[in-house]
Amino acid sequence: MVRQGEAFSVQSSKNEAGQIQKCNIVLKELGGGKFENEYVCAMLGNLAACRFYEGDVVVATLRFSTHEYQGQTFQEILVTDIVKINS
Repeated sequence: MVRQGEAFSVQSSKNEAGQIQKCNIVLKELGGGKFENEYVCAMLGNLAACRFYEGDVVVATLRFSTHEYQGQTFQEILVTDIVKINS
């Protein structure tokens, strides 16, 4: 794990309250090198409250998707499950 931002509320039509917690996290592939791929991901709901710290080794399930907004295409990476494996 490289870094994690603070959780914040965002609008959600899928949530009864109309809002959901979200935080961004930067994950790096295993390999130990400084040139390994990094991914900026979103964690939603209860996962947004989980805290990880730089250097934590985690296993994460990622869901890649794209959406179009105002004529532009965006890619989103959503963490659907994450577990810390080092102590």
